[in-house]
Amino acid sequence: MSYEYLLLLDKEIKYVWQRPWSVMSCLYLVVRYLGLSLAITWGCWGGMFYIPESPCYYILVVLEWGASIYFCFAEAILIWRLYALCNQSKLLLYVLVGSFLPIVAVLIGTDIYLYSRPHAFSVKELVTPNTKYCTFSFNIGPMPAIYTSIPIVCYDAFLVILAATTLVRHLKEQREYRMRPNAYVVMIVRYHIIYFVLNLTNQVMMVILWAHIPTPAMNLSELFSDTMPFILAPRLIISIWDTHAQDDCVYVSTTFADCVCWTPPRFERHETDSDVPLTWHARVSCESIDRDQS
Repeated sequence: MSYEYLLLLDKEIKYVWQRPWSVMSCLYLVVRYLGLSLAITWGCWGGMFYIPESPCYYILVVLEWGASIYFCFAEAILIWRLYALCNQSKLLLYVLVGSFLPIVAVLIGTDIYLYSRPHAFSVKELVTPNTKYCTFSFNIGPMPAIYTSIPIVCYDAFLVILAATTLVRHLKEQREYRMRPNAYVVMIVRYHIIYFVLNLTNQVMMVILWAHIPTPAMNLSELFSDTMPFILAPRLIISIWDTHAQDDCVYVSTTFADCVCWTPPRFERHETDSDVPLTWHARVSCESIDRDQS
């Protein structure tokens, strides 16, 4: 995780610290540094350093609550991107945020039920001839974890369907005007699908942990859940900024200065035939175009 962080540090300085603050840059900093802290703590917990049994339990509870907080901010990024894709529709933003609040309530209830009770899982201190370390086991069956993960998966599926619908409508409009598809719309929808697959896999891995699986399988599940979500979310944001920086833009929205750019069409007339109408050669590189500008 430290190595992966260093790989993106130069771009983070360029796109975050050397530019004016925006909502997306703040969300990026949260998912980057909260995720980095959680991942490194997971790696050190019970493995790299010796931790007695009593504080080991409380560290595990903090890590589980921190993972839920991280998920909320990652979902906020998806909501903000959809808000940009749909021409900054306030109604859509209210609907997405309003429907997300029950998911937050489910997460809080799940963490209280599954993690914040001492008898839900147990932490054991193992002593070998060479070292001491902590391990834990879950004392509740997988069914509660399955039930509580269903609303989360359904909400992510709703976001993916909404993004795909926006893409289909955009492709239809671009085809009518004989213009290329908006590269940023395609990119963001693709990232929504990637995140949906990632979160679905992560939910499955979390449920597996409650099913009393063998230790090697549990370790692999933990490895995925403790690294991939914290790596992918900031990388998706950086990749959009990096692509945006390569475009030649003449108009940048002040609201979405970190992700919106519009390049007007170029007009060319065929010299070989004066009766041929003007042909449109347009390259649009933006997430949304204001109606008055278009």
